[in-house]
Amino acid sequence: MDVFARILKQRAIEPDAVRDVDAAWDAFGEFLHIEVEGVEEPENDGDGFIVEWGRWDWNGGQPSLSFGRLLAVNDAGDRDDADWQPEYWKVELQLIFAEEPAWADVDSLGHQDTGFDYDKIGVPRMAALGEMRRFIESYPQLAAMWRAEPARSSLTLERAG
Repeated sequence: MDVFARILKQRAIEPDAVRDVDAAWDAFGEFLHIEVEGVEEPENDGDGFIVEWGRWDWNGGQPSLSFGRLLAVNDAGDRDDADWQPEYWKVELQLIFAEEPAWADVDSLGHQDTGFDYDKIGVPRMAALGEMRRFIESYPQLAAMWRAEPARSSLTLERAG
């Protein structure tokens, strides 16, 4: 999380006051190209990313868009144990928006995320980021949200699942 926060700040973006979604996305892309030691390999779903949107209880039901990186940390426990699982951690930048008619029905899209992508760092990951961006642009509600200024934002690191 500290690395992502540093990348945001180098671009003059405060993690708790993001005003430009494109700039935050570019910083997220840079963050996704930083190798993280101690995680499973990409082919084992060790380092993935996702974009999610919707209205959630924890943000007061306000429309939100989030960029998340999921890391499967492999240094905990006994790998020889039949029930062994890595620990999953998620670094997430959540952008929260004021109500607007353009995305009032964002929850009606039939899904609320792009799905996780686990492409390797480098050209494959860069291509996946471009695909994800095009996917979001294909939905007018998400494209409108992308062009808007978030009302607030937060950067978190939490244990996932």
